[in-house]
Amino acid sequence: MPDESDKNPEDEFRDMLRQFLAGNAGIDPSQLAGAAGLPGDAASVNAMISQLRNAMQGGGDGKINWQAATDQAVTLATNDAVPATTEQRTALDQAFSVAALWLDDVTAISELTNVPRLLTRAEWARATMPVWTQLAEPVATSIADALTGVLRDQAPEEFQGMVENAGALLRSIGGALFAMQLGQVVGQLSTEVVSGGDIGIPLLDDNQAAILPQNVAAFGEGLDIPDDQVRLYLAVREIAHARLFRHARWLRLHLISSITEFARGIRIDTDRLETLAEGFDPSDPEELRKAMVDGSLIPPKTDAQLGTLTRLETTLALVEGWVDVVTARATSRLPKANAIAEMVRRRRATGGPAESAFSTLVGLELRPRRLREAAAMWQQITDAVGDDGRDALWAHPDVLPTGEDIDDPAALIARLEALDRGEVPEPDDFDTALQDLLRGEEGQAKGENPPAV
Repeated sequence: MPDESDKNPEDEFRDMLRQFLAGNAGIDPSQLAGAAGLPGDAASVNAMISQLRNAMQGGGDGKINWQAATDQAVTLATNDAVPATTEQRTALDQAFSVAALWLDDVTAISELTNVPRLLTRAEWARATMPVWTQLAEPVATSIADALTGVLRDQAPEEFQGMVENAGALLRSIGGALFAMQLGQVVGQLSTEVVSGGDIGIPLLDDNQAAILPQNVAAFGEGLDIPDDQVRLYLAVREIAHARLFRHARWLRLHLISSITEFARGIRIDTDRLETLAEGFDPSDPEELRKAMVDGSLIPPKTDAQLGTLTRLETTLALVEGWVDVVTARATSRLPKANAIAEMVRRRRATGGPAESAFSTLVGLELRPRRLREAAAMWQQITDAVGDDGRDALWAHPDVLPTGEDIDDPAALIARLEALDRGEVPEPDDFDTALQDLLRGEEGQAKGENPPAV
């Protein structure tokens, strides 16, 4: 008979987890689901148990199985799903066609190369999940590592070796729980968003414009506005958003990189986690559940994160402000355009569909707080130098307006007006440095020696 002392500590830990998942450890799995911020219904609990078992059977490599997030999101997106009728699809296709023509009158930014799509909620969840996982992975890794560390520190001495040797397995299980929480958030979002660019950043590949017919219909309910006007307005906004990101090809990477840079700086509050672990009552997981879903495990932002956040908010405000101005001009012939625009602003002011997702997952609120100021600046620029002069500012991040320009656009507008008249302004230090850099690169391209430093 084999000596029990020779048993692998990780195998012991697996056996203990299997007892838990079989309901033989004194803890109801539905309570763990609640603590993780997941629904406690039978289907959700079974899905959680299945994913945890998969994490155990995967060898405990510490990697996060993001398929769990997709499965959870699609399941939620499919609930109460209503397929678009032929009439709805035809009407939205026509709205896209008219929207493209109207935008041609107010912006020189070129048309899209992809035909706009009509997506079901489940299709939106699947299509956007790669970006969601990219944004959430740094925090998921931090949480999984923090949970492992706390469990190791809190475990009784006789279990220390077991937990230490099962670190990768613990990270896999913690990652599976986080992935399901992400799926919960994305699944909920799929019932709220009306289009591909609704949350401000492009979640779809190839600058794809898309609308969710079921959610557009829900958006228009109770507004006392003809459906055709709602469809047209939202189609114009979506195509304007997609065109901007196609034109400014650097913009998508810039936004996503800023978010992931912020997320990588997050360190979980292990003291708070330890306090929760010490006082955890399996029969009443409410305190742990709240901590998992309200972001309280994420400590205050560092100075570096605050700087990233300021730049990110400025860029988002510039994007949304530009889309607002262009959409307003393109839809000026719609009698109810102002009413629909106000509804969009209200939605955004209360957080919009992105609020819960980012604040819960990465402790980041993507609310463009300076949106009205940015829109006012874009309108002043349009009045001063026209559509072409306005849109030329998206050519490169170095010429994009700054937060200071949003606060006081007078100097920027004066400079743009001077350029429009053909005047060459006196170069400042930045212009001189840029010219020196370009001359140096040109010389190296010709095989010349770089200037001595």
